[in-house]
Amino acid sequence: MYDFTYHRASDVADAVSKVRDTGEGQFLAGGHTLIPTLKLRLAKPSDLVDLQGIANLQGISASDDGVTVKAMTTHATVAESKDVQDTIPALASLASGIGDPHVRARGTIGGSIANNDPAADYPAAVVGLGATVKTDQRDIAGDDFFTGMFETALSDGELITEVSFPKANKAAYYKFKNPASRFAIVGVFVAQTGGGVRVTVTGAAPCVFRVSEMEEALASSFSSDAIKDIKIPEDGLNSDIHAQADYRAHLVNVCARRAVDAC
Repeated sequence: MYDFTYHRASDVADAVSKVRDTGEGQFLAGGHTLIPTLKLRLAKPSDLVDLQGIANLQGISASDDGVTVKAMTTHATVAESKDVQDTIPALASLASGIGDPHVRARGTIGGSIANNDPAADYPAAVVGLGATVKTDQRDIAGDDFFTGMFETALSDGELITEVSFPKANKAAYYKFKNPASRFAIVGVFVAQTGGGVRVTVTGAAPCVFRVSEMEEALASSFSSDAIKDIKIPEDGLNSDIHAQADYRAHLVNVCARRAVDAC
C-alpha cells in the first residue's frame, strides 16, 4: 500500500473541499473495493476522505411515490428497512443478496454505484426503476449515470448524496450469483412502472444495459412466456473463468423470465 493522508469529513461541503484541494484525493465510503485496491498497489491516491462521519449522508425516507436512500446507507439497512420493504420490496430483496453479512454491514449504496463494478447489483435497480442519482452538484437520471466498465457520469470531485427510486407497479430482481463472492454472473431487474416496462441486466456485459426487445414484449403481455423465445446476442458480453459469453446470453433470458414470474 502506498502512503496517503487520511481525512475525516464533517459534512458534504467539507468532504468535497478536501478532495478538490488535494488534487489526487478520493472519497472513502464502505471501502470494500478501494481498500483491497490500495493493498494491491493498483491505486495511489494522495489523500482519502472518509465519509463515515457525515450524518446527513445516512438514512432512508419513503413516500407514496417511492424511496430515497442516502449515499452512505449500508446494504443491510436497505434490506432491513420497513419503508423499503413496504414501498419497493424488490429493492430490499436485491440489497439482501449483496455479498455476505460483513459486506452488507459496511458497503454503501453510494460507494457501489460510484464504483460501477460490472457485476454489482445496485446498477440494475437504479436503471431498472428509472432512479435519479443526486450529487452535491446536480441530479443525474439513472439511464445516464453508468457509462462503461467502472465508469460513471460523475466528474472529478463530485459526490453522490442520495438516490431516489420511484415506486413500481411490479418489480423483481433475479440473480445467478457467483457462489463465492455472490456477485452477479448475470442479474436481471424487471419493473412495470407508470412509464412502461424496464428490463435491466447486470453482470453480463462491461456495463449495465436494458433489453428493449423484452421490454416491448412485456408491455404487450406481462408474462414470462412473452419473452421465452427472445435471444440475447453474445457480442459484447463478458467471458471469463466464471462463464463464457454464450452462457451469459442464455442466463439473461432465464433470469428475466424468473424475475417476471416473481413480480
